[in-house]
Order: sequence, then C-alpha cells, then structure tokens
Amino acid sequence: MYKILIADDHPLFREAIHNVISDGFPGSEVMETADLDSALALTQDHDDLDLILLDLNMPGMHGLNGLINLRNEAPTIPVVIVSAEQDKQIVLQAITYGAVGFITKSSPRQQMTEAIQQILNGNVYLPPDIIRTQKSGTHRRLNENPGFAPELLQALTRKQLLVLERMTKGESNKQIAYTLEIAETTVKAHVSAILRKLNVHNRVQAILSAGDIDFGSYLRR
Repeated sequence: MYKILIADDHPLFREAIHNVISDGFPGSEVMETADLDSALALTQDHDDLDLILLDLNMPGMHGLNGLINLRNEAPTIPVVIVSAEQDKQIVLQAITYGAVGFITKSSPRQQMTEAIQQILNGNVYLPPDIIRTQKSGTHRRLNENPGFAPELLQALTRKQLLVLERMTKGESNKQIAYTLEIAETTVKAHVSAILRKLNVHNRVQAILSAGDIDFGSYLRR
C-alpha cells in the first residue's frame, strides 16, 4: 500500500506506468501530473508520498535542474527518474543529484515492477546495461576515479568480493543474500564494510567504479 506520484507529460506513458503500479502494488494510491510546477505543488500537499516517478523532459524540468529543484523542495521524498534518455553521463548525474534510481522507458514491464520494488525497499536501482558497461570511453568518463587501486581491492575479504561482484550485476541485498546463501543482514554488513574499505560514499559509486574489475583474478588469489 504505497502513495506514488507519476510526473510525466505523456498521457499514454502515465497510463502505462499507472497500470504497472496497480498490478504490481495492489491498493496503492497513484497521483499524476504533467509538469514540474504541479509536481512541486503536490509534494507540498502530500509530504507522505512514498515515491515520485519523474520524467526528465516534461515542461518545467530543464533537464536535471528540475530534479534538483524537486529534491530541494521535498528532500524526504525518494525520486526515481523514468526517462527515454540512454546517456550514461546523465544517468550518473541524476544519481549524483539525489535520485534513488533511473528506469528507462524501454524497460520491460516486469523489469519496471522489480525496479520500483527494489527502490521502495530502500535500494538504489540502475539499468543493468548501465551497470555492466565495460572498457568504454563513456564508462571512463562516468567516473572521477576510473576504478579502484589494487591495494584497496586486496583489503576486501573473499566474501566481500563476492558481494561486490553481485552488486555490479545490479542485484539488491535480498537477491545477493539468496545467491550467496547468507542472511540479508549479513549482506548489509558486508556492503557497509565494502564502502568503507573502498572509500566511497554510496553503493552507486562502488558499482560504477568496479565496472572494469576482473573479479576472477582476485577471487583466485
């Protein structure tokens, strides 16, 4: 039972994402708006929103400036970008500016449902194809630090390396716990240790900087 705002100027897409929410999260209250000013007004009247699904290109947005304005006005409400945009730099910037996820409009219905669930569970969601980007100039530009120094990775235990590897595949803590057959609380502890040892502030930084790691070579040591 969630309260979700869809902010998008395309009626057909609003209807489609509304159906995704209705089917995937029965009983949820869904509100809709078609421009940033209306979205900002609704956040003032409904500060108990669980999530805002925000289009980057609707009226008033001016790209990521609209996201910044929304985060400033309603800092406690999680915002996920839902956009046709595929530029990896914009995806990273959106997360940097406070979005908790980025869902591409071309995503299959089931993937959208799983992404929204992951975000509502408190995790960050990035499109798998963004996370798996390897060895491209675009990937290098995405990171201020293009990878981790070997000594930082060597400080991770074998189990932490396995958890980091699953993180780079876009898996949530729950999925990692299932795959590695450990408790979800244990995964959370490993993630915290990984972020501390790698000297990064959040999960997204860890994932993006770990894109070129050959985990096999570290796990064979």
